[in-house]
Amino acid sequence: MSKLLITNARMVNEGRVNEGDLLVVDGRIDRIGAGISAPGVEVIDAAGQVLMPGMIDDQVHFREPGVTYKADMATESHAAIAGGITSYMEMPNTNPQTVTLERLEEKYGLARGRAWGNHAFYLGATNDNIDEIRRLAPDQTCGIKVFMGASTGNMLVDDAATLEQIFRDAPMLIATHCEDTPSIQANEQHYREQYGDEIPMRFHPLIRSEEACWKSSSMAVDLARRHGSRLHVLHLTTARELELFEAGPIGAKRITAEACVHHLYFSEADYEQRGSFIKCNPAIKRAEDRAALRAALAEDRLDVIATDHAPHTLEEKQERSYFKAPAGLPLVQHALAMALELVHDGVLTLPKAVHKVSHGPAELFNVRERGYLREGYWADLTLVDMQTPQRVERADVLYKCGWSPLEGDTLRSRVTTTLVNGELKYRNGEFFGTASGRRLEFDR
Repeated sequence: MSKLLITNARMVNEGRVNEGDLLVVDGRIDRIGAGISAPGVEVIDAAGQVLMPGMIDDQVHFREPGVTYKADMATESHAAIAGGITSYMEMPNTNPQTVTLERLEEKYGLARGRAWGNHAFYLGATNDNIDEIRRLAPDQTCGIKVFMGASTGNMLVDDAATLEQIFRDAPMLIATHCEDTPSIQANEQHYREQYGDEIPMRFHPLIRSEEACWKSSSMAVDLARRHGSRLHVLHLTTARELELFEAGPIGAKRITAEACVHHLYFSEADYEQRGSFIKCNPAIKRAEDRAALRAALAEDRLDVIATDHAPHTLEEKQERSYFKAPAGLPLVQHALAMALELVHDGVLTLPKAVHKVSHGPAELFNVRERGYLREGYWADLTLVDMQTPQRVERADVLYKCGWSPLEGDTLRSRVTTTLVNGELKYRNGEFFGTASGRRLEFDR
């Protein structure tokens, strides 16, 4: 019987902050309270630190199979647990694409014994795989990913009849990337006429524009309302889109939405210094949009915070041509600390931040026995030092791609310790054990 005791922690859970201890036995939270005694058990003194359930990231691209020169399940999940992310949900635009039930199960096989965190994989929608979607068992995947806009890997679903079928027949949550391709193409042509292929990177948020986002996200919401679908709109970037969503608890909603850490952290002013290193889709937009996203999190109009972690090699990102530089940022190693910047800035309370990164994703996806500090739940735990800043340096980056868009920035918190399924995996820069993440289970 394995045991571990965390003492003197500032525990943040379900809207409350309490000082106390937490005992882990055989991978699960056995007891929460004050003055817990367990002779002979390994003890972690968490005095001065925040203890919270590990972050559940509902949107990552770990590039496996097919693009593993950029990243793979082992390297990126390793970086994720150093950042306090204990569970993740990975996207289907790999090579081959995860668009059949066979490919979905093959992907779970690839993760076995290599994923440091707990994991689930989306089934991707295409214009011709509606029968695969209909065959899904409720607990087989975290959700169905629909690219309602430009996508890598030719996964754009742009057939109106197919979209109607997906939203009518999907047996579970539909997660959408919403950008309108014709709008983007028209904007590209407009700027190409002025600049040729040398479009300045600062025009990226005007090419992947507010209008392009609105047209697609409003279409998704309309489809979901007409068919009664369970819809989750990924990575919102504009103030205008927020009017499509209602404030309130997740359990009362059929339609939810999220913000990603980079859209909450950067603004269009950062293109001048960082250029292609912050090029992503949908684009980082105005400071006014960033402020609106932050406010929407505080009022529960936006339900979760995620990463959309999407690494490319340093050589690829150093490409100065707008059209050749790929879109996507590596983020999981510092995402929780980025989210906690909102606490330091007074935008979110600490309990609210924990809800957005842990409780919210667990409830939204019906994740079984994770995402909370509850007796009997799996001990996916993160300790955070809110008082000790960290400067992001390239030498400390753990991603296979070897760089971060945050290099040179200082974050005001740092993850010190991560437990996955009750096992100590990371503490103060040192890793322990092996990759033993489990397949996520869902109560549906």
